[in-house]
Amino acid sequence: MTERVNNFPPLPRCVPLKPCFYQDIAVEIPEQHQLLVRRVYYLWTLYSVTLVVNLVSCVAWWAGGGSGANFGLALVWLLLFSPCSYVCWFRPLYKALRADSSFNFMAFFFIFAAQFVLTVIQAVGISGWGACGWIAAVLFFSSNVGAAVVMLLSAVMFTVVAVFMGVVLLRVHRLYRGGGGSLQQAKDEWSSGVWRSAPVRDASFQAISGAGSTLPQYPVAVPSYPSNTQW
Repeated sequence: MTERVNNFPPLPRCVPLKPCFYQDIAVEIPEQHQLLVRRVYYLWTLYSVTLVVNLVSCVAWWAGGGSGANFGLALVWLLLFSPCSYVCWFRPLYKALRADSSFNFMAFFFIFAAQFVLTVIQAVGISGWGACGWIAAVLFFSSNVGAAVVMLLSAVMFTVVAVFMGVVLLRVHRLYRGGGGSLQQAKDEWSSGVWRSAPVRDASFQAISGAGSTLPQYPVAVPSYPSNTQW
């Protein structure tokens, strides 16, 4: 088997940068968890799109007479949270289900919970936070109806993302606890340094024997989480 090459993000050849991660859900994630990982990936995509919509809404807010500081913060949120959310909570969940890693589960829970709280605040729409949420949109109807309608779209999308994040947090926690995961396991992984090693990548691909074999090989420690949990 040829060596894996990083394929995410899928950058065009004209860009002088190379992908930073290898991602193949069909190969690296056990079949019973692939749907969950795909939907969390779609959630990350939806959140990134929401940040783009929020930036446009802040432009309308600014053009309608609002503060330009909201546009500046919206731009910062887009440039910061779009890549960081992928690295800081999608990748930990991906690696947790790929290698049965309690440490990565804990990293996901901690960061994703913080992201969930922040998304709720963005959906509320406190002025000066760079987010066109419900308060900002509704109050702006008295100043500029057209801009307020655009801002309302951002508020709706933040709300939808926050609801989906809450569902994902509950589902993943139920999956983790149902598989016997615990904080002590995460501490043991941290102490032993297992979380930094890559046995999954090396052992799984070297374990394939025979030129005609095409079956995907999963980590040595196959995740033991229950497969009867419905999405």
